[in-house]
Amino acid sequence: MKMLRPLLVIMHRWFGLSAALFLFIAGLTGAIISWDHELDALLNPQLFQARSAGQQLPGPVLPGLTLANQLEAAHPQMRVTYVLTQTEPGHTSSMMVEGRTDPQTGLPAVLGFNQIAVDPVTGEIQGQRTWGELSLRRENLLPFLYKLHYTMFLPQAGGIEIGIWLMGIIGLLWAVDCLVALWLSFPNWRSWRKSLAFRWQAGGHKLNFDLHRSGGVWCWILLLILAVTSVSMNLERPVVRPLLQVFSTLSPDPFAHPPGASAEVASLSREQIVELAERERQRRGWRLPVGGIFYSSAAGLYGVGFFELGNDHGDAGLGNAWLYFDARNGQLVGSKIPGTGSAGDLFLQAQFPLHSGRILGLPGRILISLMGLTVAVLSVTGVLIWARKRSARRAQAAIQSAKNGSTSASKASGASSGT
Repeated sequence: MKMLRPLLVIMHRWFGLSAALFLFIAGLTGAIISWDHELDALLNPQLFQARSAGQQLPGPVLPGLTLANQLEAAHPQMRVTYVLTQTEPGHTSSMMVEGRTDPQTGLPAVLGFNQIAVDPVTGEIQGQRTWGELSLRRENLLPFLYKLHYTMFLPQAGGIEIGIWLMGIIGLLWAVDCLVALWLSFPNWRSWRKSLAFRWQAGGHKLNFDLHRSGGVWCWILLLILAVTSVSMNLERPVVRPLLQVFSTLSPDPFAHPPGASAEVASLSREQIVELAERERQRRGWRLPVGGIFYSSAAGLYGVGFFELGNDHGDAGLGNAWLYFDARNGQLVGSKIPGTGSAGDLFLQAQFPLHSGRILGLPGRILISLMGLTVAVLSVTGVLIWARKRSARRAQAAIQSAKNGSTSASKASGASSGT
């Protein structure tokens, strides 16, 4: 095992150096986006607070499906792809949208945005933005940080999402490195206490070393969870699902093999799908109501989520239940029901709740936010340790070179005096 240690040290060093910048960015952005909805609402009240809430305007708060129909009627080039069935008091109705295909050109209409905020009383569009746009404007800041977290905003190439693959591969190597780092942190069991201690009073490089080693040991299991869940979310279909299927039966993924409905026109309306979902809810004895519906034109699928008003983000446990329907005929083609299915299904269901901390509700989000800062600190301290050791090696080499030069000069002087 002693012979293996130098190899593991090299592996740990070079992974850390090559991934430090990516993990630093992912750590800091992860600490922030744990509160993305709250911060987004603080920065962009026009996207979240309905203007009609502070005014005495006639008319009731309209259901989300009614608002979506009104908007599509007023803007024929626009299709609403996600809408909540009800709106929280005083809030706007947030919708995702896309451009409909122009039958003359065969190209989708260019809207200039993909998310809108609608006043639920007046039907007015209060605000709009392109979610995930490469922009630091106030309305784009939180979506920018969110997408930066898992893609680094690297472009596609040959239909491959380079950023998603890169961060998934880094997550895979990070998971392996977690095991390597734990082994290196305990060179022998007699000095195990050192691997858990922090020399606060020593300061300098000693404290920096302890922050890196002992900090990693104290947070090891959480770091490993973050690494594994990173792989699961970025590389679920190409890597994780095939691997899980070796050990467990998985429920079919309707988006992997969509039913083939028209990408442009769904045969059934949102209302019809919600009615089907409501029947299925009653048949299954679910207490949670239909909370939202989305339409995927690329897959020809509707998805219906079940949650209470205000809990569309799935703030606790394994998230919300979803049913997926063929947009052509309303056939139920898939589902994601938290806490049910095979061991592999449960594993996949747990990945986002674990990575975001939402599995534990508010305390979990606080913990994950702190872990994001921890990942950033470990990245910086690791680079500082390497830089100090590199500087020490160079200084030692310079001293040795000077000694060798002095010895050579002495020998040459002795040989000259002897002649």
